[in-house]
Amino acid sequence: MVSSSGKKKQNKKKNRRSTLGKLTNWHRGVFQAGSTRAAVTEEITGRDVIIIFLLILKAFKMDQTVSERRDEPQTDFIYCCGAVTEVLKFGSCQLHSGQKVLFLIIPGNPGVVGFYRTFMQTIHSMFGYQHPVWAVSHAGHCAPPDSMDMVEDSSSAAEMDVFGLNGQIEHKLEFLSKYVPKETSLVLVGHSIGCYIILKMMKRDPELKRMAQTPQGKVMTPVLCQMRYVAYLPVFLLSLLPEGLKTSLVKLIFSGIKSLDQTVVQPTVGLLSGDCAANAMYMGGQEMRKVLERDNITIRNNLEKLIFYYGATDHWCPVQYYHNIKQDFPRGDFRLCENGFRHAFVLDMGREVARMVVGWIRADLRT
Repeated sequence: MVSSSGKKKQNKKKNRRSTLGKLTNWHRGVFQAGSTRAAVTEEITGRDVIIIFLLILKAFKMDQTVSERRDEPQTDFIYCCGAVTEVLKFGSCQLHSGQKVLFLIIPGNPGVVGFYRTFMQTIHSMFGYQHPVWAVSHAGHCAPPDSMDMVEDSSSAAEMDVFGLNGQIEHKLEFLSKYVPKETSLVLVGHSIGCYIILKMMKRDPELKRMAQTPQGKVMTPVLCQMRYVAYLPVFLLSLLPEGLKTSLVKLIFSGIKSLDQTVVQPTVGLLSGDCAANAMYMGGQEMRKVLERDNITIRNNLEKLIFYYGATDHWCPVQYYHNIKQDFPRGDFRLCENGFRHAFVLDMGREVARMVVGWIRADLRT
């Protein structure tokens, strides 16, 4: 025996099944010629249509949310070689033994990972979010959170010279040993002095580029080596300014860049912390003194693994260096920029450079 309320529930279920069937037929009719869509839609109530479209909209929003989460990086602060280090991560935040590929960005100087956010996000998305993309800052080139100091042990940091050029190389090697499984294949992407660091990691000796002899190097060598102590005072005074005023000042400095990537503004403000800027200048002074010769041995031994991209208007690395290395290593993969990218490409062309990099190595990752 079925009660009247039970009959009503059964009738509602039948009506829903009937409506769902009609909606399915109507949906097919949109794509099939000869369907009488109008006849079907007359029997569909407005509520049913609204519910269907709300469900579709909800599904779309869920997909959009998943995509946004994939594009949202995680930032970790760790101690590496006893110095505070910022790690920006797109994709897997912890690598496991089955992780096949990791893109690791070694920045230029200053080694602020926030500058590379757009560059990293583009690589991550263009590979279908399959491969994690990380960037590790240089030791001491980030403002530590309130719960951390710049160094764990100041005497140990001074002894290791962790903020110096050699210390930064050891810093990257320790990061790899601690956080990247040995079976994970690495795609190392270096920018500026980051290229030197990568080669130094591959072989702990000769220098990559003759930076102190470049036009920009000739200008910056006395500033970074002899006069950096004079520069500390204005940097210290800038660090005392309110955050809002520092942000306005940074935006004013960047106002001449038409297509400025707005994500670089906040990392630049963070760099105005006195300690961060001082550590960057200290490292820069060592670069000018130590990076004097091209490491032909390491380049020759790893030629098939390397891609060099030279700027056509890069004062840090003149075009003649491109012609020289291409002549010395005719079988190497050396490319000269034809797009007018600036040395600090992250300011406005991070997305474009990332697309170019993906195009270079996509085929290699398939094999």
